Amino acid sequence: MSERARVVGAFAGARWGRPCPTRDDLLRHQQGRIRRFLRAELPLAKFYRDLRARRLEQLPIVDKATIVADFAGFNSRGITLDAAMRVAVAAERSRDFAPTIDGLTVGLSSGTSGTRSVFLVSADERQRWAGLVLARLLSSASLRQLVTPWQRPLRLAFFLRANSNLYATVASRRIAFAFHDLLVPLEQHIEQLNATPPDILVAPPTVLHRLALAAIDGSLKIAPRQIVSVAEVIEPDDRIVIGRAFTASIQEVYQATEGFLAATCAAGRLHLNEEFLHIESEWLDDSIDGHRRFRPIITDFTRTTQLVVRYRLDDVLREAQGPCPCGRVTRSLAAVEGRADDVLWCRVAGGATLRPVFPDTIRRAMALAGTSLADYRIEQRGRAWDVQLCCDVSVVVDVQQAVRHELAALADGLSLRRPDVQFALWTTTSAIDKRRRIRCVERPVEGA
Repeated sequence: MSERARVVGAFAGARWGRPCPTRDDLLRHQQGRIRRFLRAELPLAKFYRDLRARRLEQLPIVDKATIVADFAGFNSRGITLDAAMRVAVAAERSRDFAPTIDGLTVGLSSGTSGTRSVFLVSADERQRWAGLVLARLLSSASLRQLVTPWQRPLRLAFFLRANSNLYATVASRRIAFAFHDLLVPLEQHIEQLNATPPDILVAPPTVLHRLALAAIDGSLKIAPRQIVSVAEVIEPDDRIVIGRAFTASIQEVYQATEGFLAATCAAGRLHLNEEFLHIESEWLDDSIDGHRRFRPIITDFTRTTQLVVRYRLDDVLREAQGPCPCGRVTRSLAAVEGRADDVLWCRVAGGATLRPVFPDTIRRAMALAGTSLADYRIEQRGRAWDVQLCCDVSVVVDVQQAVRHELAALADGLSLRRPDVQFALWTTTSAIDKRRRIRCVERPVEGA
């Protein structure tokens, strides 16, 4: 079967295939696929060869550190981390992302969680991924343009730190795929975008924000039909600015080294791709209204090159409540709130027990601090919260007071001790660095 046929087949199955009508049907589908995966694919990786598990829950939960320590044991080709890393690092330096190893695409993770690693994807997996992504993302209007031969090809502009054979797989005679390297100055991208305006604009929210500002001031003259946010958590201030600049609604893709995890549906919710993934929930909250926030433990029963089996992600997801209006029975998310170390910690008022302060509540407090605050960064080190503020020097004292007041009010509302807020000068980061507005560098010692 040709590459194009595989992409089209994956697209058709995901877009028009018969969906599971009920949640129970979906779970039965998962269990059948998992049983076949455990029997046929799991033994191909050395780490799992002698475990002989008949049920998924019999297998150990792993994380990035586990896989980095025994990379060859988790892929079916026995490729070592050093060999894969050489290919990935060489591509990063040369900006030529075409080379492969043993016919496999190699991608370098961003290292947001502190440990850099690589991922391996076969040609079949790339083609299935491309078909699934297009099926989940293309609007009806974009699809009509794609399949109408007398219309020009669909233009897709893709901004990211690194290109990959994985992303380039979506390119065809009917899809003009343009990779925009974040190491290139934004002014050059604006010139290219104006010369060939994209129908679909895909970028991290920080980049979308900067492009929106360029559209507002008139230097960027594009009107994309679709806008897709990737790679970072999109925050309310990003949405406001992007919405002012472009008429298209914002779609989200939740994609990680571990695969294509979720995408926005027509109703605006992020749906987990449970037709291809089994997701266990490691609950993080214990509210009286029931669990909502969790760390996902992922099993991808379609990947056979680098196995993702009971892999605990560092992300914090917030589950949406109630069935989705779109009718899909897969779980939907209210938000991807960030990474586990985006959760800050305070002691309970009058006690020494630590309680989490989740990122969405901190973002709300910072939004209430006023419109003079352009950006911020909060890092927790023990009891201290080091806060960097990006604002005009003429209002910095007022903004500091407002931020201190809102963070204190947040703690009071949660019956927590107020954090020790310390302000520092704003530092500019590289365009290729993922934005980390909130981060726990050092957690306080409970009971101390």
